[in-house]
Amino acid sequence: MSRISRVVVTGGAGFIGSWLARELLGRGYSVIVLDNFCSGSWENLRGLHGKVGFKVVDGDVRDRHIVRKVMKDAEGVVHLAALIDVEASVRDPFETHDVNVNGTLNVLYEAVKAGVRRFVFASSTAVYGDANPLPLKEDYPPRPISPYAASKAAAEGYCLAFNKCYGLETVILRYFNVYGPGQRNSAYSGVITKFLENALKGKPLTVYGDGCQTRDFIYVDDVIEATVLALEDDGLEGETFNVCTGKPTSVNELVEVVRAITGKDLKVVYDKLRKGDIRSNYGDPSKARKTLGFKAKTSLKEGIETIVNNLSDSSIRNMSFGLC
Repeated sequence: MSRISRVVVTGGAGFIGSWLARELLGRGYSVIVLDNFCSGSWENLRGLHGKVGFKVVDGDVRDRHIVRKVMKDAEGVVHLAALIDVEASVRDPFETHDVNVNGTLNVLYEAVKAGVRRFVFASSTAVYGDANPLPLKEDYPPRPISPYAASKAAAEGYCLAFNKCYGLETVILRYFNVYGPGQRNSAYSGVITKFLENALKGKPLTVYGDGCQTRDFIYVDDVIEATVLALEDDGLEGETFNVCTGKPTSVNELVEVVRAITGKDLKVVYDKLRKGDIRSNYGDPSKARKTLGFKAKTSLKEGIETIVNNLSDSSIRNMSFGLC
């Protein structure tokens, strides 16, 4: 594929989006971040303001007028903007559908109108649900068990339809459990961020369920690498890829890793399993390795040690941590 030079990153002020914006700028891309800052943060974009080729637009993906404006002259789109809180989707499925499905439809439609070539969609391991055998493979049928997961599956359907109907080069990336520096401890954040924040404050770690449930934790640098490959490589249109390590880790095992790295004998509190939570999952990375040329490089221990080292720096500890 000929060089893409101008990329729109929706949700670009969030955890993953801000790391992606930095990487793309470092590679010489012009980057337009579209974010409504519902969970993203201006702090995440520290050091990028004023850089040549970088622009931020404060706006919502549900606003077609704003989406149309940011798409002008864009050649590539990475669509990260979404509501990702599973519990919130159970409480209010309409809001999650509106942002994740209608918002995605807006971005897809305006991308086609603007002549965008490559559209990378950030989907989720949640689309697989609990009924598929492990490890999870891209050709398994979606079996969502939460409104959030259903919204991502629906948005995937629109991406595939826009590829077939309009020729838009869509690539779907099913992110597994992403973690790394700058992930804010909030309702939106993953279990690793919550555990580390509590550990450094000497607070108990809360485990929902029995802790035997497994996750495929993948470091943010690896996710960014996979996303850039999906943006740049030829012959990927209409494809779906797992972005994962292929290694399951139980929540109880994660507790022990956090204890060992922080050197603290942390109390663990077990609570009831949350609605919409998947019991166990991990992905098959073989298609991404063969077709995308992607393989995760960062071990769980290395990734958590990097976060702890960053958190121990007072200048970072006081920052606002924050993917809408």
